Amino acid sequence: MSASIARRRKQLAAKAALALGTDPITEKMNALLSPDSIDESTAYEALQLAQSQLRKCVKSGDFTKATITYGYDICMSLLDKHSKASVASQLLILLAQVLTETHTLCDDAWIGRIQKLNVAYLKAVNAAESQAERKRLYRLHKKFLKTVLGWSDIMGELAVGALEIHELIADHAWFLSESADSATTPSDDEDQGEEFTKVALQSESVTHYALAEKPEAILEKLKGFPDPTNKETKVNHMCPPAARESLLTRSILAMITMENIRDAHTLLNSYISEVENRDLETLKKSYMSKTDKKSPNHIVFLSMLLSIVTKDKKTGPLYTWLLKGFSGAELEKMYKPELLKGYTTKIGRVYFDIIPPPGMMATLENMMGMMGGGGGGMGGMNPAMMQAMMGGGM
Repeated sequence: MSASIARRRKQLAAKAALALGTDPITEKMNALLSPDSIDESTAYEALQLAQSQLRKCVKSGDFTKATITYGYDICMSLLDKHSKASVASQLLILLAQVLTETHTLCDDAWIGRIQKLNVAYLKAVNAAESQAERKRLYRLHKKFLKTVLGWSDIMGELAVGALEIHELIADHAWFLSESADSATTPSDDEDQGEEFTKVALQSESVTHYALAEKPEAILEKLKGFPDPTNKETKVNHMCPPAARESLLTRSILAMITMENIRDAHTLLNSYISEVENRDLETLKKSYMSKTDKKSPNHIVFLSMLLSIVTKDKKTGPLYTWLLKGFSGAELEKMYKPELLKGYTTKIGRVYFDIIPPPGMMATLENMMGMMGGGGGGMGGMNPAMMQAMMGGGM
């Protein structure tokens, strides 16, 4: 039998199988995944078939089959049944991209699927042989979650993405922070310039908890930090503010920026009653004193800020005065002070009609946009989401 005749018979057999509702490629893929245990090479072969079929379905317009049958279902098989996190991570990234590409609606069903994938992936990573590989896979998962958050921003109901996905990113960033170094280390190519230091991950985590409307989660994290030291609270201190106060201030500024005054009040009041050990009256007197050699404290600043933003726009000069005294002393010494400046500028514009100098908002928005999505610092937010935060809330 000639090669051309054999090829033709194979094509006719494939066509007949499709007419009967079966697909030889899918059947082969399912056969590869059907055993209770498979090796890495078999998993990769199944992955290649799934990727090929997924792209074919996208091209033919069968988006449901692309995202669920060849995306979600195969990912779950690789993760939940076979614990092949390294292989599945490639299909997860493709799935996240295709969800946006196919304009798949971010509804409750898909959010539930993302949550199940998150659980299955983290469980599968434990089967990785080396600590270095587990570290790589955890970082890859953060990339997947950030990509999915971008999809939920575009195809969901909320301007900065689904609350549930913000919470997943917050949980994962905090988990990564628990084993992160304090010093900056060179990032791998897969990290795309993103920082994985302890302060970067903790700051990212509380910001996403704030956007997820989870003040109680932030409070629980802050309970694990020590009280501020004399070195961190003395006037003109050169070191960053205490981690506990920095994370509290960052969280509340993010909430106020998103016009979520309710959660900002809840977090601050709970912090004062459950975490803060210093006397509040003493802190108030210290804030106005010029002789006690103490830097402006975060509790009083946040209390005054929350009081001001709920009043008339005419209190704008008071906001300017409050910010002037606190920015140089504390905000400029915190992690990513340029992002905090973006928050305070947005607060001034929304609550007090304080118009920034010409070109300043565009510069801030571009700068903050570059820190999201594909690159460092404030992970998890793409430029469109940062634009939404800077532009007008939820």
